[in-house]
Parts: sequence; C-alpha cells; structure tokens
Amino acid sequence: MTPLVDIAFLLLTFFMLSTNLNTPQVMEMAIPPENTNIDVKESELMMLFVRDDGKIFYKLGNEAYTAIEMKDIRKFAVEQNIRVKNRLITGLKIGTGAKYELVIKMLDELNLAEVDITAKLREEAIKRERRFALNPMTDKEKEELRNL
Repeated sequence: MTPLVDIAFLLLTFFMLSTNLNTPQVMEMAIPPENTNIDVKESELMMLFVRDDGKIFYKLGNEAYTAIEMKDIRKFAVEQNIRVKNRLITGLKIGTGAKYELVIKMLDELNLAEVDITAKLREEAIKRERRFALNPMTDKEKEELRNL
C-alpha cells in the first residue's frame, strides 16, 4: 500500500508541475482622469442608445437619431469602423428601464463585430484599437428619444 501512495503522490506532483496554467485574460482599458476634457471629432463618434422600452437608436456625430434593429448592429458597427479607418469611438447610453438581457445582447453583437473589423483592418495593415465608452443618458437625450 505504501508504494502505491508514493507513486500516486509522485504522479500528482509531476502533473501539477508540468501543466501550463492559464493566465487570466484581461481586457486592456485606459481611463482618462475624471476632470479631463477629451476632444473628439463628431465624424468619428457613433452613439448607440437603448430606450427604456427596448427600442435601439444610433446617432453619428451630430446627425439625427435613427432607429436600428438588433440584427443590424454588428454589420453597422463594422461599416462605420471601416469607414473612418479605426478612429471610431463607440458610445453606449442605456435608459434606466432597459432590460439587462437586451444590453448584454447588444454588447455581444459589438464584440462579434470586432472579429470582422480586425480582419478588414488587417488587410489594410492597420492595427485595431478599440475605443468604447459607456455613458449615462442625459435628460435632454431621454426627452429627444421619448419623442421618436
């Protein structure tokens, strides 16, 4: 019995020491100081809005709000990122009554769009740098979206 226990512990030690441990995957995030103003070109800004009732809108720069379906978000995000050659900042503003499930689906679509964006930018020898912001919806925006 003693040799069996010895072999078991030797095998256990061997496999523990020879196995590669997975390093945690961390999303790189750069957060500017709180009271810093950052200049952004309106042509390089895409805002996505989720209204309390679940209706989704987008706004490019200072253009008008436009309704968009969940199924079209991925394609739209790819087109807009390719249009400005990786300088697009995507902002997401969510109403307080919006369902959590809808927001997660939207974030999933934006993450899936990253595959196509990265591939298309790689063809043009451009390194992908993702710019994403999660912002609170202002009262003015809530009022404007309520009227649509």
